[in-house]
Amino acid sequence: MIAHALIERRAAVLAAVAACAIALGGLLAAAGQYGARDHVWQGAVALLSAELAIEVAHTILVDRHMGVDAIALVAMVGALALGQNLAGAVVGLMFSGGSAIEHLASRRALRELTALVQRAPRSAQLRREDQFVEVPVDAVKAGDVVLVRTGEVVPVDGSVLSSEAVIDTSTLSGEALPVTLARGMQVLSGSINAGTPIEVAAQRPAAESAYAALVRLVAQAQVERAPFVRIADRYAGFFLPATLATAAVAWAASGSAVRALAVVVVATPCPLILAVPVALISGLSRAARAGVVVKGAAAIETLGQVRTVLFDKTGTLTVGVPEVREVLPRSGFESGELLRLAASLDQLSVHVLAEALVDAAREAGLALAQPVEVKEEPGRGIAGRVDGRLVLVGSREFLLGQGVPPAEIASAGLLRTPASGEAHVLVAVDGHLAGLIGMADELRPEAERIVERLRAEGVRYVAMVSGDRRSVAERIGRRIGVDRVYGEQAPEDKLAVVRSFRADPGLRPVMMVGDGVNDAPALALADIGIAMGIAGATVSSETADAVITVDRIDRVADAVHAGRRALHIARESVLGGMGLSIIAMGFAATGYLVPVAGALLQEGIDLAVILNALRALRG
Repeated sequence: MIAHALIERRAAVLAAVAACAIALGGLLAAAGQYGARDHVWQGAVALLSAELAIEVAHTILVDRHMGVDAIALVAMVGALALGQNLAGAVVGLMFSGGSAIEHLASRRALRELTALVQRAPRSAQLRREDQFVEVPVDAVKAGDVVLVRTGEVVPVDGSVLSSEAVIDTSTLSGEALPVTLARGMQVLSGSINAGTPIEVAAQRPAAESAYAALVRLVAQAQVERAPFVRIADRYAGFFLPATLATAAVAWAASGSAVRALAVVVVATPCPLILAVPVALISGLSRAARAGVVVKGAAAIETLGQVRTVLFDKTGTLTVGVPEVREVLPRSGFESGELLRLAASLDQLSVHVLAEALVDAAREAGLALAQPVEVKEEPGRGIAGRVDGRLVLVGSREFLLGQGVPPAEIASAGLLRTPASGEAHVLVAVDGHLAGLIGMADELRPEAERIVERLRAEGVRYVAMVSGDRRSVAERIGRRIGVDRVYGEQAPEDKLAVVRSFRADPGLRPVMMVGDGVNDAPALALADIGIAMGIAGATVSSETADAVITVDRIDRVADAVHAGRRALHIARESVLGGMGLSIIAMGFAATGYLVPVAGALLQEGIDLAVILNALRALRG
């Protein structure tokens, strides 16, 4: 941010110097002081040329390529050498003024992201005994109680302690209408209290909150430079020689070096320098308005070219909160007792299915016991003693590994009914199968049309890569219409899938969309990774290139649309601007444009392409 402000200020100062020099020279000429006029213009051109020469040298020596601004340097030095001082000053004004306009346009384009940072709370009203004390927001810890007054930003992730809360989530989610939360419901930092003052119990330190993570993402997004700008620099590899060749032909044909200078002046490729970053940053801001924080214009460009999209299932295409649909006991067990034993043991498990089992048992009013001698194999199952009985809860493989008779495991399929849930948890008691618990994770309502929308944006291939059983994943995949389903995929398997798609040039760039820690490696390997949600600053959101700040999967399509539109407008601006410059070069080469008129014409082209690039802000 500071570096960006300094660059913007420097460009504005140089533009002011050029403008003042042109005006002062005009006044001196009107007074008949032609020698003083020439000295003023020459000094301004020399200063601006020296400044630009430093930038060009840095590009050549450090970045190891020829930048497009080298043409502007040739034009200014040529004007100085040929005594075309006014033309040189106008080129300097055009170049520095164009840079200043670019930074102003970029600031306009980034206003949604900047607003997120500026709204970040600096302090919080912390309850201490019977009074509230204002403390720095970083001092809030898990378990602290925070007062949020009307209109204030919620500084922490937490649960509502007041009877109800009216919360405005528009900044995070884009939803215009406030939502009403009851006591005990979760509220994310960054939301605004739209009702009466409320109290919130912090779930985690403010530095680890969802909004703090969002601010970090925004900071990263604002400082990254778009690779398309570097690609634009490569145009200089042929554009500079072509310009010099055209100028040489014009000089040879006419015998006038001034005519050659006019060609170079109108060839100054400011559309390349200005339009691309403005368009891509506008796309970045447009995505933020839709609830997707993209980490820099580089990711926006990649979004605009995505050909393959890979989705995780649980928590991404589905809501990620499974529910117990049915409890199917074997003969000799009752459903209530089966659920009570399984839930009692699962109190010590962090698996998402375990939490659902415990919630179902408590909602049924079952008294859960405290398990002992608990041992868990993550992702497979858990074993322990409940009321003196050995209880096993997990997959078929887990129960087989714990000595449950294979014949009993095989008979578990007979317990299933047509209404059975997608996930099936087996429960064994004292070494024998006791029953099966059917669970389901619902498809997100907005996920029904996600594949259709992505195809409309030009995505060629859509697949699901899930750690769930193949049959479960395939059922969801059929509903939304993906091209292929990869089921029972461990994190390393997901990496292999991403790697295989990236190896096919026809299917790159590859996007991976996920929400959990196990998705983080695949998100990092993909050409672009999108993480669902920022709560808790999870590993997936830290490794992803973009983060969806609202719990809606359709924002993936919105992000792709923003990228497609920004990239299209960037290319349109570049080709249109360069086309106009090439036409102007023809007029200059045949003597119909003098250097000063050519510089003024190029300034008009610059302004046009910048205004066109800002169209990417609109939906």
